[in-house]
Amino acid sequence: MSKKKKIIILGSGLVGGPMARDLAEEFDVSLADINAKALKKAVGNYSIKSIEADLSLEGSIRMAIEGFELVINAVPGHMGFKTLETVIDCGKNVVDIAFFPEDLFMLDELATEKGVTAISDIGVAPGMSNILTAYASAQLDKTEKVKIMVGGLPKLRQLPWEYKAVFSPADVIEEYTRPARIVRAGKEVILPALSETELIDIEEVGTLEAFISDGLRSLIRTIDAPEMVEKTMRYPGHARLMETLRDAGFFSQEERMVSGKRIKPLDFTSSILFPQWKLEEGETDITVMKVIVEGTKNGKARTIVYDLYDEYDPESGIHSMARTTGYTATITARMVLNGMYDHIGISPPEYLGRKPECVDFLFEEFKKRNIRYRVNII
Repeated sequence: MSKKKKIIILGSGLVGGPMARDLAEEFDVSLADINAKALKKAVGNYSIKSIEADLSLEGSIRMAIEGFELVINAVPGHMGFKTLETVIDCGKNVVDIAFFPEDLFMLDELATEKGVTAISDIGVAPGMSNILTAYASAQLDKTEKVKIMVGGLPKLRQLPWEYKAVFSPADVIEEYTRPARIVRAGKEVILPALSETELIDIEEVGTLEAFISDGLRSLIRTIDAPEMVEKTMRYPGHARLMETLRDAGFFSQEERMVSGKRIKPLDFTSSILFPQWKLEEGETDITVMKVIVEGTKNGKARTIVYDLYDEYDPESGIHSMARTTGYTATITARMVLNGMYDHIGISPPEYLGRKPECVDFLFEEFKKRNIRYRVNII
C-alpha cells in the first residue's frame, strides 16, 4: 500500500476545517492553528492531525511545515504575505488563500530560486473568477471587456446590515476601505471602494447591488483588455451604510483619545460589528458570482458569461463560502500533487485558466461536490 502524501493547512477557520476534511480521505492531513478550541472543532471525528502553533511567528511556521509535501496557507490576510514567504523559503509547494494586500509577484523570484510551485489567490474570487476570465479570454481573438461581480451573503435578510461575514470580518472591512484598481481605456485607474453602485438581478436571489472593490488584483497585469472591473455584491442599501461609516471615520486606524485612553475607531467599530456579523453554525449562506468576458472571435462580437449560485450544505454543515473557496484550493492542491500543474514560481489563478485540462479537472471535481458553474456564450 502506497504511503499517503502529507499536507498541512495553516489556519483552522471557516475555510481551513472544510479543506482539511475534503483532503483527509485521500491524504495524510494536518491542521495548524494557535486556537486549540478552533482546532478541536475543525478536526471533529475526521482523520486529521492537529498542531497547536502560533502562526504569527516565523519560527513556528518553519517547525510546523517540516516534513510536509504541500502547504495550504489559510491564515488571515494581514498575516498572509509573510506566511507565504516563509513557506516558499522553506522550499515547500504551496496553495494560498490568505488574500493578502501585497503584490504576490514580489515572491516570484524567491519561489523560482527555491524551485517551488506557489499558487496564490486560489479561492472563489479572487480564484475561480481569475481562472474563468483567463479561460474565456483564451477562447477569443481579442478581449475587450471583463466584468466580475461576486458576493457572499446570508440567505435570510435581517436589518440593519442584511449581511453576515462569510470570511474574516477584518478582511471584509478592508474591502470597504482599500482603494480599488480597475482598468479603463487601457490604463489602470484607482477609484474609492464602494463607488459606482449599480443594481443587478440574480435569478435565484432577486435584485442585488454591486459596487467597485479591489478584486482584479493580478488580472490587471496578466489579461490584456482595455476595460476591466471587479465589483462586490450585497443586498441593496448595504453599500450606503458602509460608506457612511467609512466617511464618518468609524473605520479609521488613527488613534483618538477617549476617556483618557487611546483607541482606534476601527477597533471600536469592529467590536460592535463583528458579533452582529457572525455567521452562526447552521445558518444558510449563499455565494453568487457572475464573470462576463466580452471580445471578438473571427471578426464577430462574442460574450462569454459564467454564473455561480451556491448554498450552505446542511448535510455536511459546511457554509457555501467555505465550499466555493476551500474546494477551489483543495482541488488545486490535488493538481499540484498529481503533477497536472507544475509551474515553478508564483502562479496567480489565471495561469491555471490557460490550461484547459486544469479547468476541466476543476469542473469535474466541483460537480462531485454539487458546485456548478453555468456558461452562456452569446
